[in-house]
Amino acid sequence: MTDSLLYQGARKELVETLKNKGITDLRVLNAMAQIPRHLFVESCLSEKAYLDIPLVIGYQQTISQPFTVALQSQLLNIQKNDKVLEIGTGSGYQAAVLSKMGAKVFSIERQHELFKSAKEFLHDYDFSIAVHFGDGFRGLKLFAPYDKILVTCGAPFIPDALLKQLKTGGIMVIPVGETSQVMYRITKTSETEFSQETFGNCKFVPMLEREHIIA
Repeated sequence: MTDSLLYQGARKELVETLKNKGITDLRVLNAMAQIPRHLFVESCLSEKAYLDIPLVIGYQQTISQPFTVALQSQLLNIQKNDKVLEIGTGSGYQAAVLSKMGAKVFSIERQHELFKSAKEFLHDYDFSIAVHFGDGFRGLKLFAPYDKILVTCGAPFIPDALLKQLKTGGIMVIPVGETSQVMYRITKTSETEFSQETFGNCKFVPMLEREHIIA
């Protein structure tokens, strides 16, 4: 699938929509203007790729609504070379946006088929993103601490392991709740202290433990 002028025009329109909805971070907008979202969905859904809606990617998972991707990315306040841990790779789109913004992205996916497809896709398209199969509740201690942590699924609670893997001064953006969530931005002010801000209600697929693989 190519990145035609039609798709490029649709991305420009999407960026204008995001601006009108309150996204002001030019790094976010520029990244989303460049990343071909239609490549991250099934070809039968490519015509809907630049609508501001979530789309199904299989395995009861979705690619998030573009506004949600933009909002979470903006709340993270990404700086060049930030080490970012993403919980929930999905199709890889959010990770690609963060990478385009200059972050060094480590991403965890619990669903094995999605993990395999996202890792292969991101490699084929030369995105420098480290994709790991694992349990998001446990994070990825091997490469900690992280400047930023982004959770792209609805967490029933804030995992202690993720707080521990966040650098002092670092930021975590996480939707917290069961059937619907509230978007939290958590800043680690010391090794044992955190500040919290909320940014309204949202709805994500639930954060689950890593699936078991049957050989």
